[in-house]
Amino acid sequence: MAIPSQLQRGLVLPVIGAPLFIISNPDLVIAQCKAGIIGAMPSLNARGAPGSGEHLVDWLTRITQALAAHDDANPDRPAAHYAVNLIIHKSNTRLQEDLAICARFKVPLIITSLGANPEVNAAVHGWGGLVLHDVINQRFAHKAIEKGADGLILVAAGAGGHAGAQSPFALMSETRAWYDGPIALGGAISTGAGILAAQAMGADFAYIGSPFIATAEARATDAQKQAIVDGTAADIVYSSYFTGVPGNYLRASIAAQGFDPDHLPTGTPDKMDFGAASQAKAWRDIWGAGQGIGAVHDVVPAPTLIERLARDYAAAREKLCAIH
Repeated sequence: MAIPSQLQRGLVLPVIGAPLFIISNPDLVIAQCKAGIIGAMPSLNARGAPGSGEHLVDWLTRITQALAAHDDANPDRPAAHYAVNLIIHKSNTRLQEDLAICARFKVPLIITSLGANPEVNAAVHGWGGLVLHDVINQRFAHKAIEKGADGLILVAAGAGGHAGAQSPFALMSETRAWYDGPIALGGAISTGAGILAAQAMGADFAYIGSPFIATAEARATDAQKQAIVDGTAADIVYSSYFTGVPGNYLRASIAAQGFDPDHLPTGTPDKMDFGAASQAKAWRDIWGAGQGIGAVHDVVPAPTLIERLARDYAAAREKLCAIH
């Protein structure tokens, strides 16, 4: 149990900023990395034509140049590494193209979702990168490691967007019973005390997403950011209807699209299509969020949020050490 040496540079907190579909962008990733956590974004968020400023090449160019400039100006306080999330599902027709672009930039960390792929893992290892694969249960966790992932992201109950239904205590303890490699734990972690708790349970990283929706850099509407600020765990609905995979969403956004949040049909995996505009629309109009949003009280720049998490983390450690 340890953070891989390749990922230790610049870390102020043992945190990965979870990739947020539609919402994560270069501004957020750069801010997260400069402030001392690993910033991540889905490759599919970059949807523009080459040279438009919105293509994946454009985004990775911005990120790498900004972080290099930061490191040159702050040799004693380098930025943390960044990560790109690749959707492995067969409907993602951009996978090979995006993987090739990541190879060109030698992206240090790849987060894979919705399918463990040994060829993708081998390609990432070929340029010296690491792969963390997100899972919701032991079957998928074993499969990910068998197929060559370097570590796991355990997406437990309460996580925003696509999420599992298992308690983080159960998911973590069952995984650590057989696996001693790198693990990030996600699921309603939105405070420094939560980060410390994840470590105490055996995680190397906390995987935090929803609080970063309510940041100045996030590509979310003002209404969506305010909904995070105003919401609590009671405002979260768990459903497979919208994408075919179970996930957590804000109740008000479901109702605003004319659905009854308490009587949603069950979706099936064959509904999932990451090549379709409807998939992006589902995430744009139906807002993913986790059960930890009750700890979010205002919209702030990402560095301010990370500073708050760091202070809370230090206070929680001090309080814990005072217990006899």
